Amino acid sequence: MAKRSERLLNLMQALRRRRRPVTGAVLAEEMGVSLRSVYRDIETLKSMGAAIDGEAGVGFQLRAEHFLPPLMFTDEEIEALVLGLRGLIYGPDGEMAATARDASSKIEAVLPRAKRDEMLSVGLFVIPPRTVDEANPLGRLRRALREEKQVWLGYRDKSGATSERTVYPVALGYFEGYQTLVAWCTLRHDFRNFRVDSISALDVLEAPMPEPRRTLFHRWSSALNLPDLT
Repeated sequence: MAKRSERLLNLMQALRRRRRPVTGAVLAEEMGVSLRSVYRDIETLKSMGAAIDGEAGVGFQLRAEHFLPPLMFTDEEIEALVLGLRGLIYGPDGEMAATARDASSKIEAVLPRAKRDEMLSVGLFVIPPRTVDEANPLGRLRRALREEKQVWLGYRDKSGATSERTVYPVALGYFEGYQTLVAWCTLRHDFRNFRVDSISALDVLEAPMPEPRRTLFHRWSSALNLPDLT
């Protein structure tokens, strides 16, 4: 059986992964311990300041504002963070690259010395692109997603035909070599995918989207029967 400190960390991680309350029985089965141990561990975490809501028979949930200290990262989690941040630093989005560098520095600053050394020596890397398009609209699209604003697009399709339309941005997909905007298109009255490198003009409008982006995202992902992407 895992040491209790490790079990407490695993329990916190199991709660963090879930957006809805989870019963003690499910947690006990997942962790390979008794239900009584789960209840006891939850009380221990609460006494240590963990913001856990719920009760036995109903379910438990970690409140969104509660975060694990970075010093609790495992070796594999540090590798995942480093690889993800390096992918952004050497990616096509200049603004996001600067943000990723800042985030990396903040993580390094709060890690214990041994973990910081591990982070700096991770042998995973991302090959940077040969050229960077300074006019890339990813930053403006991310702002539109964040602020839930309508966007006017000038677009060029595969055949070279151009069109103009207003869209409600739903999500940005980052693929190898290109990015795609998922949006509700007011011209086609349906969800459409737009390759970012085919956007010839873009304006983030002041008009808000008529319904929450999360609602549109759920409708789009449900229609395609996609797994949880968030």
